[in-house]
Amino acid sequence: MIFSTLEHILTHISFSMVSVLITLHLITLLVNEQIRLYKSLEKGMIVTFFYITGLLVIRWIFWKHFPLSDLYESLIFLSWSFYIIHMIPYFKKQKKNLSAITAPSALFTQGFVTSGILTEMHQSAILVPALQSQWLMMHVSMMVLSYAALLCGSLLSVALLILTFQKELISIFDKIKHLLNNSFFFSEIQCMNARGNILESSIPPFGRNYYRSQLIEQLDHWSYRVISLGFILLTLGILSGAVWANEAWGSYWNWDPKETWAFITWTIFAMYLHIRTNTNFQGVNSAIVAFLGFLIIWICYFGVNLLGIGLHSYGSFTT
Repeated sequence: MIFSTLEHILTHISFSMVSVLITLHLITLLVNEQIRLYKSLEKGMIVTFFYITGLLVIRWIFWKHFPLSDLYESLIFLSWSFYIIHMIPYFKKQKKNLSAITAPSALFTQGFVTSGILTEMHQSAILVPALQSQWLMMHVSMMVLSYAALLCGSLLSVALLILTFQKELISIFDKIKHLLNNSFFFSEIQCMNARGNILESSIPPFGRNYYRSQLIEQLDHWSYRVISLGFILLTLGILSGAVWANEAWGSYWNWDPKETWAFITWTIFAMYLHIRTNTNFQGVNSAIVAFLGFLIIWICYFGVNLLGIGLHSYGSFTT
């Protein structure tokens, strides 16, 4: 009873903290004087991380199994993994560029899982026989950690693509502006853009291009490092899952939908790493493959769960 009460308290507190942090994060994107808000956001991220850690530990103690037995718990663990990835560059003082991706990923994932949408899944249950194994911790934790790393790395590649094709995107937006020119709301946006253009014009063109190229290079570097980490974790997760499957179902591989999409995900990011070995294909080409991998991960993680079929059906929304 005490553990259950603590779990509810931590869930509500973490959701409240995440709501405040999302608001702060949006404000930092809209105002110029954002140093104090940014520091408050980072401190809040660390506090929320400890709340989520406490929530996972309490579920582990109360339900007497590692909290990765269903979709609800895996989402909490995914959010916790995003926080881990977010704090690594934070403590290395290389935080601003990477945190623009990791912070929203952690906040919105935790906001979704603690918002009450998955209320029916909050209550854990006795594990099915297939999950009553020491491989649960090894396999599922490696898979979720790999998803978090691969998603963050892929989003960094998406940011790289946006910066690279910025001119093409601006031309598209110009056409949209022309169509919405008589809109009152759009006129307000035009005023805001005009102010931004005045500020931007104060920076010499050479300085802007140099900063942009440096930023693209950093995004490419961090994307490669984070995806490489995620690929290693994904490989360990698939291998440990194969051993576990042999113990539980008598076969290392069953071409279950979850296994199939995990293999497709592994293949896509293996292609990404292979492309990265050729310096001529680094940057945009590898980033496009990473973006494809980003879509594949969500199909593997959520799409299969929506169907609720196969040997991994215990991780579906209908659990």
